[in-house]
Amino acid sequence: MQDLITRLIAATNAFDVETALTLFATDAVIDDVSVGDTFAGTAGVRRYLEQFFVGYHTSTKVLSVERTGDHRALVHVDFTGDFGHETGVLNLSTDDKGLITKVDADLD
Repeated sequence: MQDLITRLIAATNAFDVETALTLFATDAVIDDVSVGDTFAGTAGVRRYLEQFFVGYHTSTKVLSVERTGDHRALVHVDFTGDFGHETGVLNLSTDDKGLITKVDADLD
């Protein structure tokens, strides 16, 4: 799980949407209560990454990772970008192939 998180953060920090998308299952869902929307499937995940990472020039730093199950982790992150500075959490779930199936995202 740590390797997956490292690759995801590296891809989003490089604004490499294509590489980031390879880390998600095709039916993945991102539920971000801080923006009040859910993003489903490859098209939804792409829209989320392009809007909130590329669009805001977001840089993410991992503060801590807590394994919460075999296929789950709670990632505390520090975000900076055109919006300013925020901290938050990414509650990640993966499938048996190690692809991200669900992200529950929220700002602190």
